[in-house]
Amino acid sequence: MSEINLAESSKVSLDIKTLVGIVAMILSIAGVYFTLTGEIAQLQLAVVRLQDSEMMNTEFRIKWPRGELGALPDDAKQDLRIEYLQTDLDELQKDLEEHKKDE
Repeated sequence: MSEINLAESSKVSLDIKTLVGIVAMILSIAGVYFTLTGEIAQLQLAVVRLQDSEMMNTEFRIKWPRGELGALPDDAKQDLRIEYLQTDLDELQKDLEEHKKDE
């Protein structure tokens, strides 16, 4: 093999075609790097959003059946109807007891 002698005063000769190719390759590598960096950042953000959504879903799944997160409007209507029925039932019970006392 031939030895390569390098010194401070050594000269390198490249034709323009090779120089343009090297610059184009460096630019394309930089473009790919920044594209991948952007994709990774987007995926990390998506993971954070999914984790937050999963945490809120878990909280909802636990608290909703306990009634800690409120109720549906239909539930409120149903509760009101049950309250009215309970009042009517109490009145009927009272009337029945009075009727038994009269007999």
